[in-house]
Amino acid sequence: MSEHGSKSVIMSDAVVEGDVVSKGQLVVNGRLQGSLTARQVTISKTGELYGKLRAEDADVHGALQGDVVIRGLIRIGETGAVAGDVVYGKISMDKGGELSATLRNVPPHLAGDFNVAVKRGGVVVITTDDLTALDPDDVAADLVYSVTKPAHGFVALASASSTPVTRFTQADLEAAQVIFVHDGSSEPAAGFDTLVADAKGATSGKTRHVSVIVKG
Repeated sequence: MSEHGSKSVIMSDAVVEGDVVSKGQLVVNGRLQGSLTARQVTISKTGELYGKLRAEDADVHGALQGDVVIRGLIRIGETGAVAGDVVYGKISMDKGGELSATLRNVPPHLAGDFNVAVKRGGVVVITTDDLTALDPDDVAADLVYSVTKPAHGFVALASASSTPVTRFTQADLEAAQVIFVHDGSSEPAAGFDTLVADAKGATSGKTRHVSVIVKG
């Protein structure tokens, strides 16, 4: 494997077995058997990858087979052939390309600092800095949060601040409509658990706790 600036290349006469990690772009001109993790991967017409692939984007003109997770776009060129179990954000295929795979969309991912501060007995807006969902293939209205185990308060929508909710959307968050209403108790902390699901039912996995620090 050689490097050209931020781009690494597996040469056409090379056979690599094992785990390969590239922080930038990697071009596969030869054969790789094992696991590859990179930001962007190009498999050329002479390239072959058998095993596991994890990348933001992939451009396939050769052979790709195995367990594949592409968070962004996987593009299959006219000489490309993809087989296996493929999780993707977006997919495109040129005429002549081959696809024989179990396709699944990328599940949503929770992000944010998961921390909010509220005055005792008060109300605070939960922002996208506190909590947000990342999903390349679903719009905000289709990303639905579930609320469980509220403690010393409740989650509500600003349009109906006295009514607890157990569900809200990423669109609600982005519109500054999701609030936490503190119950006025003397406990120093409050909060709730949450996870998010996309339109196809894929979830962010284990629930995450959003901590609410009580001031005053």
